Amino acid sequence: MTRVRLAGCGMAVVVVALALAAGPAWALDYPVRPVHVICPYPPGGTADIVARLVAQAITESTGQSAVVEDRAGAGGNIGAEVVAKADPDGYTLLASPPGPFATNVSLYKNLPYDSRTAFAPISIVAQSASVLVANTKAPYHSVAELVAYAKANPKKVNYASQGAGTTSHLTAAMMMEAAHIEMVHIPYKGSAPADADLIAGHVDVLWDNIGSTMSFIRAKQMQTLAVGGKTRSPELPDVPTMIELGYPDFVSIAWFAAAAPARTPPEIINLLYKSISTYVKKPEVVQRLKTIGIDPVADTPEEMGKFVKEETDRWAKVIKAEGIQLD
Repeated sequence: MTRVRLAGCGMAVVVVALALAAGPAWALDYPVRPVHVICPYPPGGTADIVARLVAQAITESTGQSAVVEDRAGAGGNIGAEVVAKADPDGYTLLASPPGPFATNVSLYKNLPYDSRTAFAPISIVAQSASVLVANTKAPYHSVAELVAYAKANPKKVNYASQGAGTTSHLTAAMMMEAAHIEMVHIPYKGSAPADADLIAGHVDVLWDNIGSTMSFIRAKQMQTLAVGGKTRSPELPDVPTMIELGYPDFVSIAWFAAAAPARTPPEIINLLYKSISTYVKKPEVVQRLKTIGIDPVADTPEEMGKFVKEETDRWAKVIKAEGIQLD
């Protein structure tokens, strides 16, 4: 009996030792084929820029190619569903603004995934303060003038957004609630078409992120009225915050995160986090991003998980207060 027990214990020790040894070796075998980074919004906007940043980080750190796939539609839900239902092996990732991670769960009655459990956080990669821009020929040149005009002309001002339920849409809704004004929502499929129509004069105002609008602002194709950050943007030092303008609780920052399907092994998550954080902290990358109004963040997976929960709860209050519901 004693010998059998000792032999059994010895075999168990060997099995455990082999399993522990196999973990790191297995992780080092990743990736052995191309990684697909799903961006659930159209090309041309900040979401696409950050997705390509994630792909480049993986390519440089692993030597394996990472490709971006733009799968836009349904407020980011089409692309997010692809990732939520993908194998948890690290070969299909999501790089997205808040929608699929934090706001869609409150906006849509029937989501094909549950953002609270469908994804394994990797990192908040970058962020960009929201900015309120207007057509250059608009009869208002400040938030005060816009609010006065909107009150005198109910529903005469129309505002564009990146799409129904996006940060762009919700920020405008938050403004209408705070300023007690009514504007008409014109949703687009991403920043690029919304920016184009604002410049052309087809829409009046737009809350977008600085990263998507900076080139147009510099070219004086848009006028800037306010920023949504807690402090002024270094890229737009002369533009006041909404807090400065008398809206103390008004904060809107567009953030962009990377995640994998739930149950992706932690070794892969950590490898991806290190790849992204190392890349976005490179001085040349930091400088390149800042010139277009994007700030690198590189939160840890744990920090991202906590932050996303806070954002989910915060925007849920705005969505409920405005009665916003999408099919």
